[in-house]
Amino acid sequence: MRRHHSRRGGPGTGLDGDVSPTPERHNHGVIERLERPIGDDAGRPARPYRSVDTLAIMQRRGTITAGMRQAGEDFRARFATAQLDPLSAYDISRPRIDHRSGLRSGDEPGLRIEKAREAVWRAILVVGGLNSAGGSCLWQVLGWERSLKEWALERGWSGKRVSQEAASGVLIAALGTLEGHFSGPQNC
Repeated sequence: MRRHHSRRGGPGTGLDGDVSPTPERHNHGVIERLERPIGDDAGRPARPYRSVDTLAIMQRRGTITAGMRQAGEDFRARFATAQLDPLSAYDISRPRIDHRSGLRSGDEPGLRIEKAREAVWRAILVVGGLNSAGGSCLWQVLGWERSLKEWALERGWSGKRVSQEAASGVLIAALGTLEGHFSGPQNC
């Protein structure tokens, strides 16, 4: 028997016509609606769902301060700019620029990426290096955006599992150190 769905109502559609997340999406972490409407592709107001990240959850619980969260967000932004994620593809929409042409400016993509990589590396060194618990946690949890639980159970510190409570403590300590590092005049 074939089911007919109206345009307004279909699977996953709420009473007001909004599409709600599927049950499978709920299995991948906390999601919530945005507090304020934003414009969709057509410019109409919309309140989409978004995932709630580790830093937001920790700040809501009171385990980190707003400054620590901002330091984590700054690290994540620099990590993304540095293009250090494990899987990436070549962006064919960007034209290739010849180094010898002399047409590049000081804000060329390569220089921007290199500056971001240096900032990420300095931050990792401040928390003890990549092989330290803090450095590994920042790289995996904030940089690669893995969950804290995944890092604790699969990777941990030097390949050894750590408890979720210890993992949370490692991240809190690393964020505290990052906050001090990013608040310095030479690292802004």
